[in-house]
Amino acid sequence: MKKTFTLSVLTVGLFLFFTGCVKDRGYIDESYWLNKERGEVVYSDAYCQYYIVETAYGYNVLRAADGYKPFDGDIVYGNFSNFGTRDYYNRSSGVIFTSEVKEYWLSYVEAQDAVDYYCY
Repeated sequence: MKKTFTLSVLTVGLFLFFTGCVKDRGYIDESYWLNKERGEVVYSDAYCQYYIVETAYGYNVLRAADGYKPFDGDIVYGNFSNFGTRDYYNRSSGVIFTSEVKEYWLSYVEAQDAVDYYCY
């Protein structure tokens, strides 16, 4: 009896511990994201994990890092002006996602060439 009670308490405790370790992105503070750079997705291919975002400074090539990739015409907010992996906010669908900036401040032709290089 004592062993059963101890194991059940231990099981419930571990269950509560592991379910509490989930990163919750349920609440989105739009005022934070709207102060970041604004971009529009101008190229997104279903068969390639790279896509192109147009900002005020030029075109940027990003790689989808978490499996989510925005569609053409989506408005996204984040830091597009340097290399690295970070979170972005897709205001069109209300989703926070992770991507990696591979190239930034390119012309459209340069961005298309970069996507061709990375994908094919």
